[in-house]
Amino acid sequence: MTDATADEAEQKSGKAGLILAGVLALAGAAGGYVLTTSGLLGGADKAEAKMEKQAETVPEVLPEVSFVDLAPIIVALDMGGELQHLRFHAQLEVPKKYAADVELLRPRIIDVLNGYLRAIEVSDLRDPLALTRLRGHMLRRINIVAGEGRVRDVLVMEFVLN
Repeated sequence: MTDATADEAEQKSGKAGLILAGVLALAGAAGGYVLTTSGLLGGADKAEAKMEKQAETVPEVLPEVSFVDLAPIIVALDMGGELQHLRFHAQLEVPKKYAADVELLRPRIIDVLNGYLRAIEVSDLRDPLALTRLRGHMLRRINIVAGEGRVRDVLVMEFVLN
């Protein structure tokens, strides 16, 4: 019986030691994390340099831009005998000095976009990069109508196919 009692004592002390080791490991990991992130241990120079860089960084002055809103366009697309509708709404990013020129040309711009959107295939719209490609094509056509440099970007507000 003395051998059985000795084995039980060894098992209890083994479990207690394992639990104690786990708790100490967690406490050490948490302490190391706190010391490293606070900059007290091996990272003070990097933390200070990062803070100084952030303090020196001044945001750029925003460019003088204006936005010209285009009326929403609804286009019927033929999908092998089945009609689907594309609802498209965009705004044009324009340098402020050309905003009035682009406003004046808005009907021509909408006409060009209407013709382009009617010519696209529904299968072209299923590609994940379709919107990026379409924006590029539309911007090129708009720049032909408005003149190079008058329109910076086409901002798509709504692009719904149903």
